[in-house]
Amino acid sequence: MPFTEINSKMVEATVAPGQKLYSQRGAMLAYRGDVTFTPNIQGGQGGVMSMIGRRVANEATPLMTVEGRGTVMFGHGGHHIQVISLAGDTLYVEADRLLAFDGSLQQGTMFMGSQGGVMGMVRGQVTGQGLFTTTLKGHGAVAVMAHGGVVELPITPQGPVHVDPQAYVAHHGDVRNKLSAALGWREMVGRGSGEAFQLELSGNGAVYVQASEEKL
Repeated sequence: MPFTEINSKMVEATVAPGQKLYSQRGAMLAYRGDVTFTPNIQGGQGGVMSMIGRRVANEATPLMTVEGRGTVMFGHGGHHIQVISLAGDTLYVEADRLLAFDGSLQQGTMFMGSQGGVMGMVRGQVTGQGLFTTTLKGHGAVAVMAHGGVVELPITPQGPVHVDPQAYVAHHGDVRNKLSAALGWREMVGRGSGEAFQLELSGNGAVYVQASEEKL
């Protein structure tokens, strides 16, 4: 289900019978046609176990199931919206950044420690982002939110990308992440997370970076 970008802060989706769309609660701005919005108690496409996993992970961002026939406009908090298309791969994204996504995508939760070991866990503690992240896999589109616009940076085996953890939005592909200290421990005393840490992403894929260090 493709999203049409109305402007940098609003998107529109076409809803057809037999198809589902999931959105963050409160994200609907307007709609046309015969469309229903139902609180999602099944935890998305991943079912009950996915819901339990997200609640354990503090990833329990409330969702609405959108069904029917018509068009729906989405936006939230004036945030910039980036539409990401998936062609069978997996998107890793913080749950509170999800605006809306295709109901055909398989939703799950991944423990960040499994991507980077101890450093993955340190990332969660230091940056204020969760130890878990939401995964969306399959063929479809995802609309994510960010501050100040988003740029997509390719990741290749010869060209890893270093990102300020606060500017990280999402990534996809066969990518490994590792948090490293950019400064010595003595220099970090009394400092925020900022540039004291860098998130290194390596492998094959892409990372989406926002033009701000502000969290949603």
